[in-house]
Amino acid sequence: MSDTAPRQIVRVTIGPEIAGYGFPDGHPFGPHRMTAFWDEAQLQGLDGQVEVVHPIPATEEELTRFHTPEYVRQVQEQSLTGDGYLDYGDTPAFPGVYEAASHVVGSALDAMRQIMAGACGRAFVPIAGLHHARPERAGGFCVFNDIGVVIQSLRQEYGIQRIAYVDIDAHHGDGVFYAFESDPDLRFLDFHQDGRYLYPGTGDASETGKGAAENTKLNIPMPPGAGDSHFMQRWSQGVRFLEEGRPEFVILQCGADSIAGDPLAQLRLSPTLHGQVTTRLVRLAEDLGHGRMLALGGGGYHPVNIGKGWCAVVRALVHTPYGHIC
Repeated sequence: MSDTAPRQIVRVTIGPEIAGYGFPDGHPFGPHRMTAFWDEAQLQGLDGQVEVVHPIPATEEELTRFHTPEYVRQVQEQSLTGDGYLDYGDTPAFPGVYEAASHVVGSALDAMRQIMAGACGRAFVPIAGLHHARPERAGGFCVFNDIGVVIQSLRQEYGIQRIAYVDIDAHHGDGVFYAFESDPDLRFLDFHQDGRYLYPGTGDASETGKGAAENTKLNIPMPPGAGDSHFMQRWSQGVRFLEEGRPEFVILQCGADSIAGDPLAQLRLSPTLHGQVTTRLVRLAEDLGHGRMLALGGGGYHPVNIGKGWCAVVRALVHTPYGHIC
């Protein structure tokens, strides 16, 4: 990796600090998820094709770029005892939850900053993409919304306004959608299982943004059992939608729970599709002249799917050519 130009480096964040973002007592979002990915990455030889970096924590100031100070204090307090829930019953506290969730956000921020600094062109954080957390509460196993913090930080630190957020997790990214529903500069594209059949019950096709942001959000709900062919029927439309926004930074939430066999969802996408989506988004970023691409793991509760799906994403980050693609 030392002879590779900085922008052609792909960074992957690995470490016990983010692996520790996992709920105890057999919870489906357990601490085994990072290991499931990294074991497969080593088996495929991807570990030697990326630069591994260690997780770092976010500061309270960074967390409150998206979350309310009151909620951050609540997480800190419940982290000491591990008692109760951080939402209405899906997201339990556990001892050290604040530190673990803070490292998720800090690692996503670090990856974004390394991309902006030109130290790498593309990055992947496996335990991240916590798209259900709202500014004032947790939701759907998500304590802090690293995506929201990254978006706000791109604006505050770098003046980046036009951002594309693409979500192929089985569950609708409601925490991101509603926080930026009136933001015309965030292009939001979300393929997910129809909310009539899956948590959080949102993301109808009629939800296209509000006010000045109308038609800058594209929700594509899919029926249970939908596979790659169903997805691809709408994918070209999604790419055109993103291209119209000319984003200065691209974020992908590549949840593996949309892959066939996940115990918590009923979509039937393939790991191959996860790689194809990543390749196309990287090409979009390259064609726009900046190449900035951050992928975040998101959900996924079948260990094999986590490994295969996220490795397909990393392989696409590594092998998609750099520069304008005719």
